[in-house]
Amino acid sequence: MPQNDSTSSAPRANPGYAAFQIARALTTSEQHGDAATRERAHAKAEKWMVVLEGLLSGQFAVGSRQPMADAPVWATPEVVTGGFVTGQLLAGGPLRPHEKEIASRIRAEAADDKRQKLNAWFLSDAGFSELTERLSSGRYDIDVPEEAALLVAAWMAQNGAADEARELVEVIAPHFALLRFYPKPAERTMPQGARIFLESVGTVISRLRSIQPNPLILAQREAIQVWMPLYEKLVALFLETVRGEAPGIQPDSEGRWASRETGRFYLIGGWPCLNYAADWRERARTVVAAIVQARAAHKLCRRPDDARDSFARLLGYLRKCSDDPASLTGRDVGMIRLILARHVASRGLPGSPQHETASARQLSQIVKPMLHQVAGIVAQRMGNLPADVGLDDNTVILQPVSAHEADTTGVAVGTEVPVSIAGKVERCLCDTSDVLIERGIVTSGETLARVIPQFTASLRASAFGHPQLRALYAATYRAFRRRRSLLLFNLEKQVQIEELPWVAAIERRRQQDLTSRDLSRQTLKDVAALTLRAFPQAIIPNKLLQEFRALSKGGELSLPFVEELAADIFMDDFSPKFTQAAKQAAAFVEGTLYARYFGLDCAAVMRLPETKPGPRRWSFFQREAPANPFAALCIQRAAAAEGKPWDVARNGMVIEQSQILTTHNLALIFGALGLEADLQPELRDMAERCFRWLCRRLQVRSDKWHAKLIMLKQTAYAWRQMIFILSRLPHEEAGQFIVWAEDHLREQSADFHARFIPALRGLALVHGGSPLDDTGDVRRFLGWTQARHWLLDDEPPKAAQ
Repeated sequence: MPQNDSTSSAPRANPGYAAFQIARALTTSEQHGDAATRERAHAKAEKWMVVLEGLLSGQFAVGSRQPMADAPVWATPEVVTGGFVTGQLLAGGPLRPHEKEIASRIRAEAADDKRQKLNAWFLSDAGFSELTERLSSGRYDIDVPEEAALLVAAWMAQNGAADEARELVEVIAPHFALLRFYPKPAERTMPQGARIFLESVGTVISRLRSIQPNPLILAQREAIQVWMPLYEKLVALFLETVRGEAPGIQPDSEGRWASRETGRFYLIGGWPCLNYAADWRERARTVVAAIVQARAAHKLCRRPDDARDSFARLLGYLRKCSDDPASLTGRDVGMIRLILARHVASRGLPGSPQHETASARQLSQIVKPMLHQVAGIVAQRMGNLPADVGLDDNTVILQPVSAHEADTTGVAVGTEVPVSIAGKVERCLCDTSDVLIERGIVTSGETLARVIPQFTASLRASAFGHPQLRALYAATYRAFRRRRSLLLFNLEKQVQIEELPWVAAIERRRQQDLTSRDLSRQTLKDVAALTLRAFPQAIIPNKLLQEFRALSKGGELSLPFVEELAADIFMDDFSPKFTQAAKQAAAFVEGTLYARYFGLDCAAVMRLPETKPGPRRWSFFQREAPANPFAALCIQRAAAAEGKPWDVARNGMVIEQSQILTTHNLALIFGALGLEADLQPELRDMAERCFRWLCRRLQVRSDKWHAKLIMLKQTAYAWRQMIFILSRLPHEEAGQFIVWAEDHLREQSADFHARFIPALRGLALVHGGSPLDDTGDVRRFLGWTQARHWLLDDEPPKAAQ
């Protein structure tokens, strides 16, 4: 969280956050049971140590859009959780395998400045020829945007813009030793179009191959295959020594094996250790030796070493008996009789139909192949597919195990691919976004934000007339969208794609026509509608808003989409777009249920002046009053004028009011984009899904305080989204929804009903035309508070559930 001292006006990041991340990663690296997870955690800890060192030394300008002074602002930094840089650049670092191959070809592998020589080689005749060949064939990968720079220069040089190409090279040449500006070779062209995929084939193959055998299942298999036969031999040896009928259990009339009063078993049959064959002791020693030998090779099952288990007990008695039967006490013989009786009662005598049935039942539990075996077969099937694209059809991949596969793996012919493996394969299925949502592959707005850039890239690239330039821009755009956001102060903006020198060099060649403009607008409407239909309870995540802005720009629309702000770095100020969004929202919701519920003075909001942010001074002890009228209004509505300067809860209350005033983009989507008519038939269902979701979410118990706060924030989002949706319904239909919600709430636990009914009463009160005074019996549901939230006041402890 930002903090200040009394001598500086610039906010700084708290090193304690980095220290916490180091401690958590180190704990995982030392204690986690999985070796791969420990290794990843160790690498994460090392990155955070670099971050901490940079914070303490002042090496990194945390909060600036150019955090590393020796790297240009457009260079892609390595960013960890929270927006902190590690000091590494993603286009820098050690040479990658494809770079080493080129270095070997040009005999630069021994040079100290390998990357400088590699970049320079691509400006030679041979290197330039390779670039142009990659351009024409489309066989290249752009992992980070910098790798497109020399391809852009090559395209311009080929297409009558040699001077501009030289200018671009002059801009990037000072960084040749630091960054790679050339692409990675690829075996095939990246497909373009509306079909998208969540993960590539290569990623799914890696996931499948990382599946390890389940140790519990391995222990079960060992118990059945190794130890049960040996245990049967122990039992058989002692049954030989019984005089009379084999011991058993005679259940009482109610089917109980033991007396309810005394706990003693209803044993029947003879006693063991009374008859010994001449070779019995020798055979007993052979079984004991076999068990010792088996234990040396099989150590997963704990049964043979558990002193409380019948296996370990019977083995101990057999050792005694094989040495000297007379050493057994009467208590020992009684225990042997009980063990034999329980075994015979549950499994039957060896060789009997009951015994054979019990053994077959146990063996059936381990007949099915283990998950990692089937995963290996599926990964092998996918191994010949292109690794960097999606999968058009998974039918062949998910077919039952063939005879050839059974011969080479030992998995039975016809074995079906388990649902869990099929789910992993589906993650690389290539289809339209609505199909991926319908099939449950895309499960949230955050996930949708990961895949939409694949389509948006092609759409934005369509404005370029030259096919090679379209493909190059699309690849650059996808790589840029993978760039992680920096922690920024003072309303600084993240680096935009147009700031990349090689992108700026080709932007002027964009041929925006009516078709591409209309396509961008329609795509924005489609994606926005898809998001709201699929996830009505959630605000649009910041990553997805980036795509909304890109589509808005392509459609020549000026829409002030506002992002979710972080409460721990909030500085009592908002960029001008928040005021613009609030004014548009006020005009849209004036007089509606939404405005009445949240007590909005829409006329006052619409009169807010639009001001630009200016420099502000800060100290650890005092806030400067905001000059931004919109910020002042949010602070006033949150009743947060007083308090500690860096109180996260106080900041969250102010941010929540900004979300209420702007409707967090809903007014823009319904109004400016004109989606209200399209969504009207589905609004009632969307509102019900919001309410069902928040009821489920609010009843998830957690012992962690931070998890409870996240739960409150997310459910308050869902409640606000629901109220906005209700405000677009006719008054009578909104009333019907409230009746339905009351019935649904009565179906929940009595405790939750008692805690949440004040919120529903508040909504019903406002719907009926009365003001909401926020008393104990009637509540306005907000997510942030500086006191303990009223929804948590009467929450019983987890142990009481």
